[in-house]
Amino acid sequence: MAATVLEDDLLTRREAIRRVSALLGGAALIGQSAWLAGCATGQRQLFSDIDIALLDEIADTILPDTKTPGAKAAEVGAFIARMVQDTYGSREQTVFRDGLETLERESRRQSGDGFMASSPAQRLALLERLDLEAIEYSRRPDSDERPHYFRMIKELTLLGYFTSEIGCTQAQRYVETPGRFEPCITYTAGDKAWAPHA
Repeated sequence: MAATVLEDDLLTRREAIRRVSALLGGAALIGQSAWLAGCATGQRQLFSDIDIALLDEIADTILPDTKTPGAKAAEVGAFIARMVQDTYGSREQTVFRDGLETLERESRRQSGDGFMASSPAQRLALLERLDLEAIEYSRRPDSDERPHYFRMIKELTLLGYFTSEIGCTQAQRYVETPGRFEPCITYTAGDKAWAPHA
């Protein structure tokens, strides 16, 4: 005979968490809302929605739509903001934030407008110039002490794109579960690279 489940017997998710935390030795003393929210409680946000939109446009200029969607479609701007917010130290965060302001200032100086209002050709010209500047900067002996902001932007753009779903499955060849080891695979010019596994 099948047992009848009464509605009163069902646990809510909140009640289940409360019971499990009691079993784990008083983790409920933290307070369930703080525990469920994690470390983000009270953390100041470094980037506004406007900043993330700017980062999306910069990233999309670096990796635009081609046969596959570009960096903006992969929401790389939000990825960059999260990485800087959560993994960079305060010094690198300052370099990055100041760098965004410098990029905007350089855009106004070059084209008379901010980056978002510039034409695609003006955006590309600016980023190519900043890329050459970052390469020259990396050759200086003191470059290890303070990274160049554009190099940070470019590296995070590539990381964000090629670890996104779009980057892994459309820009690269992806096999969710790898098969057997094949040391010699025929390569045809123009083939996509294989996506690495996390």
